[in-house]
Amino acid sequence: MNLKISTQGHHDIIDITDQVAEIVQKSQTKEGTALVFVPHQTCAITVLENEPGLIQDLKDFLNKLAPPKGDYRHNTTGGEGNATAHLLASLFKPDLTIPIENNQLQLGAWQQIILIDFDNRPRQRQVIVKIIKGQ
Repeated sequence: MNLKISTQGHHDIIDITDQVAEIVQKSQTKEGTALVFVPHQTCAITVLENEPGLIQDLKDFLNKLAPPKGDYRHNTTGGEGNATAHLLASLFKPDLTIPIENNQLQLGAWQQIILIDFDNRPRQRQVIVKIIKGQ
């Protein structure tokens, strides 16, 4: 199943936990795993507590780690000015695997599945969710 997500770019952080949980529910999987994958070079999937202060802390951290106005070679050769997006995405992962038990995602109490769009402009993103049923 694929999700279509509209993002604003610039470290847009979107909680997709409910959409993934709905896919798991519809699959009627008693035991297995959910693979969540984003097929975009300037995005990532991870878990994070969806708390406004922590979300802003992450955005601030990302801006310090790869300053948007940095002197990046890709910005002169790539044409889109999004070197920071590529660099940050390389530090995160494009996928996440979550166990399923009793038709429920086995996330910790404060874990939400989030999509981070590092790019420098709004985009339409695709998230692929595959349910792998256990034996």
